[in-house]
Amino acid sequence: MLQPRLQLIAARRGLQQLSLNSSAPRFYATKSRNFRDQSSNNVVTTAEGQGGAGFLRTYKPRTPGVRHLKRPINDHLWKGRPFLPLTFPKKGQSRGGRNVSGRITVRHRGGGAKRRIRTVDFERKVPGPHLVERIEYDPGRSAHIALVTEQATGKKSYILACDGLRAGDVVHSYRAGIPAKLLASMGGIIDPGILAAKTAFKGNCLPLHMVPVGTTVFAVGSAASRGAVFCRSAGTSAVVVNKNEETRADGTRTMTGKYVEVRLQSGEVRRVSKDACATIGVASNIHHGYRQLGKAGRSRWLGIRPTVRGVAMNKVDHPHGGGRGKSKSNRHPVTPWGKPTKSGYKTRRKHNINTWVVTARPRNHGKRRSKS
Repeated sequence: MLQPRLQLIAARRGLQQLSLNSSAPRFYATKSRNFRDQSSNNVVTTAEGQGGAGFLRTYKPRTPGVRHLKRPINDHLWKGRPFLPLTFPKKGQSRGGRNVSGRITVRHRGGGAKRRIRTVDFERKVPGPHLVERIEYDPGRSAHIALVTEQATGKKSYILACDGLRAGDVVHSYRAGIPAKLLASMGGIIDPGILAAKTAFKGNCLPLHMVPVGTTVFAVGSAASRGAVFCRSAGTSAVVVNKNEETRADGTRTMTGKYVEVRLQSGEVRRVSKDACATIGVASNIHHGYRQLGKAGRSRWLGIRPTVRGVAMNKVDHPHGGGRGKSKSNRHPVTPWGKPTKSGYKTRRKHNINTWVVTARPRNHGKRRSKS
């Protein structure tokens, strides 16, 4: 039953049906630069200055807080509550940046909405097909997570979702080894090309020695006994650059070393174990970096407290405080406790400094003594 006001609007516009249960249309990346959301009358535009990096949803400035609000379009996310058996509440002093003694060790944290920690499986050692039930928002990370169900046992778990993963997809994990059925389909011999064509799909978890060189991966591990530790944030990825392979006489390629070289998001090339895990694809929510919160209150909802500049404080509160005007009295940038905070030789750790070994030489080396 529609409200009288909505019935009047429907009659004026000549609409056949106007339902409150009709959800907003699903928008995906298209060639058009901007278009209009018919349900909420909001404009969806691309990120300004990013060369069309991603579509964002903007809102009519009915209030000052939404004038600059921009959000990535994630209409595919689950609208309900999480799977409660895989969550636990986040309570206690850890919400406010305190340690076990109750003292603040991380500033500018506190408050925020209630949260439940999602238990995410970063190891993915259970083999077999897993059906993706839904894609969910996780308040504890920037990337999205996927609720998957093991088809053999029906057990549910959370995994990091890759970009493009949707409900109904099936993902596999090959960390336990190559299945016998897959090996039999290759004639009992491991062919790297056929193996990659049947296993290197988006969302699948593989040991790094099974990933072809040049493949984009995320959720990369560092050791065989650990889960994913690299490239877990939204939109991050790594590239397998070298596997130290050699070609045999029969044309097959085999690994000769224990490590695989991976280029991380920062550009660093890192050697990790060949049995470490890696997921094919790019971490989900790739447009997370283009969002704009729009108001200070939205930052408080996320548990982020305000940051005050040192020059705006009094002299007793910060080394930059006090004085006349916006000046820090000709002092190099320091923390509230006087430690240099600008990047340079004073802030690097000692093991990162290149130390030159100077050998002691005799004072009169190579010179004749003068007779006295």
